Amino acid sequence: MRRIGLFGGSFDPVHNAHLALARSALRELALDEVRWIPAGHPWQKTRTLTDALHREAMVALAIEGEPRFVLDPIELRRAGPSYMLDTVRALQAAQPGAQWFLLLGQDQHAGLPTWHGADELVQLVTLAVAGRPGAPAVSQDTHDRRLAGATVRAVALPPMDVSSTEVRALCVAGQPIGHLVPEKVASYIEEHGLYR
Repeated sequence: MRRIGLFGGSFDPVHNAHLALARSALRELALDEVRWIPAGHPWQKTRTLTDALHREAMVALAIEGEPRFVLDPIELRRAGPSYMLDTVRALQAAQPGAQWFLLLGQDQHAGLPTWHGADELVQLVTLAVAGRPGAPAVSQDTHDRRLAGATVRAVALPPMDVSSTEVRALCVAGQPIGHLVPEKVASYIEEHGLYR
């Protein structure tokens, strides 16, 4: 049975903490692959995202060289709001024998009860939750009781104080970002004048 991690997000832009989480999940959960799923039209985002073409390209550059990282544009190719439930249903139909893990940061996990179809989603995947520096780890015992029946695994993540918001702000200010994103992603952002 293949063990597949699903890592969704706007990735606007993808940064080093995203990569650290995916690598930790590969190791700790003994995953065969991590599928990176850039969101097409995230229904909970209030700001306008960078064009999908750029976000997809940046993820592709960030995950080069790791054969167990796979870019899956399923949400970018689907019209309408990007619901993870729809994505999981489609992927499970295509690979019915796999075991699926949904990689989440602690902030995403806290908001999970507000997601479209969250009750069904948590029945289809194991939640793999990465802790936030200084916060207690999420466990089966501390998981939100509104999502009964969910299986939860904690994923250790080295403390990394980086966010896409910070990267965008540094770009606006004309500051270097090479310490926060992969080198090829930094070059891509510079070349295309993103986040200025």
